[in-house]
Amino acid sequence: MSRQVFHLVNEAVRRNARQAVVNAPEGMICEIKPATKKRIQEEKYHAMIGDIAKQVELIGAKRSTEDAKRLLIDAFARVMREAGTPLKQEGRILPSLDGSGFVQLGIQSRHFYVKEAAEFIEFLYAFGTDHDVRWSERADIPEWVR
Repeated sequence: MSRQVFHLVNEAVRRNARQAVVNAPEGMICEIKPATKKRIQEEKYHAMIGDIAKQVELIGAKRSTEDAKRLLIDAFARVMREAGTPLKQEGRILPSLDGSGFVQLGIQSRHFYVKEAAEFIEFLYAFGTDHDVRWSERADIPEWVR
């Protein structure tokens, strides 16, 4: 039996999912989890991070887009944790294997759920407002992306 994925959006899909579980051979696994982020969300927050990296000094200097992304995701994770809604993944810092430094094992946006990605976009809008960022694209985002 091949892999089946059901996006539980209406009763007909739920019925099909139930039937697939009933018909599944012994040893199969059924997993129910939130949907992962959408490509349009990823494109949106990457564009926003690029705008922030070009316009805002982070920790006293302009940073590369990749560095800005890491800093902004870390700040977002802290805000979510403080709000009582932590992300499903946690970042941490460990000593390097040879003991000469530290390694950041970070939160990765590619693992965001749809809701987390939408909240990250809202976080970036708020951050941008606080730092007078001029967005390179339209500010509106369709409701279905959230």
